[in-house]
Amino acid sequence: MTANDHKDAGEQTDQPFGTLELVHAFEEGPMPTGVTVSHTGRIFVNYPLWGDDVAATVAELRDGEAVPFPDQAWNARSGDLSKRLVSVQSVVVDPADRLWIVDTGSPLFTPTEPGGPKLVCVDLRSDTVVRVITFERDVAPSTSYLNDVRFDLRKATEGVAYLTDSSGNGPNAIVVVDLATGQAWRRLNDHPSTKAESPPAYLPIVEGRVFMERPQDGPPKPVLMGADGIAISADGKRLFYCPLMSRHLYSVSADALTDRSVSEREVAATVVDEGDKGGSADGLETDDAGRVYITNWEHNAIMRRLPDGTFETLVHDPRLLWPDTMSVARQHLYVTSNQLHRQAAYQNGQDLRRYPYALFRTPIDAGPVRLL
Repeated sequence: MTANDHKDAGEQTDQPFGTLELVHAFEEGPMPTGVTVSHTGRIFVNYPLWGDDVAATVAELRDGEAVPFPDQAWNARSGDLSKRLVSVQSVVVDPADRLWIVDTGSPLFTPTEPGGPKLVCVDLRSDTVVRVITFERDVAPSTSYLNDVRFDLRKATEGVAYLTDSSGNGPNAIVVVDLATGQAWRRLNDHPSTKAESPPAYLPIVEGRVFMERPQDGPPKPVLMGADGIAISADGKRLFYCPLMSRHLYSVSADALTDRSVSEREVAATVVDEGDKGGSADGLETDDAGRVYITNWEHNAIMRRLPDGTFETLVHDPRLLWPDTMSVARQHLYVTSNQLHRQAAYQNGQDLRRYPYALFRTPIDAGPVRLL
């Protein structure tokens, strides 16, 4: 191998790859997790209550400013839990161009109370709340942490929603919601595919350091967040999901999840371990071409799984410090980068996050990709 060969190999490994465009820099305020983009290009973000000063847990980015959405009243910090947003983890625009808000009802990961965990639907034509679906204890127990949601409006009479319960101290599951009736049920409750993996079998590395809870006054311990990222195949037949603390991607039959006559054992029999996805992921997303997008917070990257099961790197960039949530819209993939791993809880009580947090986007059908 010549000196030039060494240089080329180094460039391929270490240099940024792909196109990463800054959409919005969060120069102050809380760290964002979720992002979604409407059919007309409106951008919505959310900020869970994890210790930052959060004026509004959901906002719309307008002319470079984060404006409380749907209004400040819904973002109030007191009042009836079912009539306000408590601590939002995810926002998603559905195929009908409605904004759905996933409220964990769990600020600082505290036990939930009735009325807290819910789905809230906002009509983007009028910017008003038109639907609130609250979850009973058998669907969202006090330990629950509802994380992300996807919608398939082709199923049932008005469509279904799928949510992940990523709880770090309770059972994990997929929650299914019939949007016509508001009825919801848990599937794969505490199934191994929904659970976090932990050392020594699994050792996550981010910025060169093992990612663990590291309190200021105690020993480190594994992070145990389970089912987190979620996405629907283009044909609606499979639901993809992954625990936050795992390098494996899983899928399950959507028909089995939604058919309440199918037993839990029969649902579990449809689970497929899709294999190692190249690193740990927070968010999943799909497009109409059947490709699955996967954030990779261990490698500052976004991966893409093709319909034939092969993987490629869409973008790799050191600015992707904990790529979190993605949204495919208008031929681009939007992604938040929020330095989640630098929070004090993971850094011996020292907050190492530095402004700005970022919202990026990258084109999904332009330029080269890198095969794994």
